[in-house]
Amino acid sequence: MAESKTVHSPIVTYVSMLSLLTLCPPFVILLWYTMVHADGSILQTFDYLKQHGLQGFINIWPRPTAIAWKLIACYAAFEAALMLLLPGKRVEGPISPAGNRPVYKANGMAAYFVTLATYLGLWWFGIFNPSIVYDHLGEIFSSLIFGSLVFCVFLYIKGHVAPSSTDSGSSGNIIIDFYWGMELYPRIGKNFDIKVFTNCRFGMMSWAVLAVTYCIKQYEANGRVADSMLVNTILMLVYVTKFFWWEAGYWNTMDIAHDRAGFYICWGCLVWVPSVYTSPGMYLVNHPVNLGTQLALYILIAGILCIYINYDCDRQRQEFRRTNGKALVWGKAPSKIVASYTTTSGETKNSILLTSGWWGLSRHFHYVPEILAAFFWTVPALFNHFLPYFYVVFLIILLFDRAKRDDDRCRSKYGKYWKLYCEKVPYRIIPGLY
Repeated sequence: MAESKTVHSPIVTYVSMLSLLTLCPPFVILLWYTMVHADGSILQTFDYLKQHGLQGFINIWPRPTAIAWKLIACYAAFEAALMLLLPGKRVEGPISPAGNRPVYKANGMAAYFVTLATYLGLWWFGIFNPSIVYDHLGEIFSSLIFGSLVFCVFLYIKGHVAPSSTDSGSSGNIIIDFYWGMELYPRIGKNFDIKVFTNCRFGMMSWAVLAVTYCIKQYEANGRVADSMLVNTILMLVYVTKFFWWEAGYWNTMDIAHDRAGFYICWGCLVWVPSVYTSPGMYLVNHPVNLGTQLALYILIAGILCIYINYDCDRQRQEFRRTNGKALVWGKAPSKIVASYTTTSGETKNSILLTSGWWGLSRHFHYVPEILAAFFWTVPALFNHFLPYFYVVFLIILLFDRAKRDDDRCRSKYGKYWKLYCEKVPYRIIPGLY
């Protein structure tokens, strides 16, 4: 039986699942259209749709084309090959609810460098012009929307017919199964982990590839790159570099260790990440803002600082767990709570919860610098339009929801120990406020 995912009431869950399934695909196209063809203005797109109605919307939806499929296929095959072939350290994931321990090959950083070096090399030597990716972006997103839906259907069928591990099962409801996924760790063969591919090697990698693409496109179009675009691109690349540097840590997070492989995670990483997460850069291509060196540097430094704090939060907790609570936190012995819990198979296990350092400020303090970092790589777009800030707003909603889901999961897992923990660390995300 799949662990129950419903945090909210069933009706809210249903409505939100169905609305996400139906509204996200058209939203991606509208976002692209507005950024690229409507000057980033929501009003302009709204007026267009008001005049032309549904037919107008169908007209702006790009049809998937052969070149779009080719670009996606080459990229996906390249990333899959890197994931399988590059050497990497053997890393064990956390023990799953059914008592399985997934094993990974940590070669994310190598794959990341090879990808960017190859992409820049192809451009530099005139073999492939990344502008082509930008020029066909609508078709690429359109193809990804349909291709990823088919992929999610494949995951659903695979979960029924050939699950990779005992961490799988049906909730008895086709919509919930499709949306939340059937399997926690689906694999093709023994070594090809589908979630590592969709989340890390396709989704997060595409973020870096597209950030570079937008920068090159602006250079090709204007003969120079505006400082706003440089700040945006550098900060996004620093963030993605941090992600791959810490990729093995990501395999312990909620996305991999608790959320199953369904529409929510896989479609999100295959479509939503390349389109929505990169959207501030997409906007900047046609709106080169000149910040001036001083302001550009301030924004850059603030952004890098936030990304560093976000990384340090994760590093602190990882060190703490790795040394079984013996590592120093901010130069002194950490304060902690030893919590016991029971697994689904009835074993009693112990966990240690860190209550000092970054983790003494609030239970999910690392979300604060993450949201601020997103703000700093969007703010070079200034405030002429709201749409570039959509990602920041989306991130706030996503992380606040995730904090709530995580708290609810921990409450049911740790019981009285969690209550004790919440008394010691009373704030959920923002210290002193929330």
